[in-house]
Amino acid sequence: MKLSLRSRKVFALLILCVALPVYIFVAVTIVGLFERPHMLVEFGIYALAGILWALPFKSVFLGVGAKDAHQNAKGQD
Repeated sequence: MKLSLRSRKVFALLILCVALPVYIFVAVTIVGLFERPHMLVEFGIYALAGILWALPFKSVFLGVGAKDAHQNAKGQD
């Protein structure tokens, strides 16, 4: 199923404003449950979690910053 540019923009905004803060809260809570590891290990966990959240949404974020072809044809910016 291919999403239109407008629906991808709305979905990307929803992901960034709702899902990402929830994901951050869950990641910090889970790491906080364990005894505090070495600072570099903790940094590695957060860095890995920061990369992994975006992988399932790669197709949503591709081209979101591009202008819509329909708007360019009409002469609108």
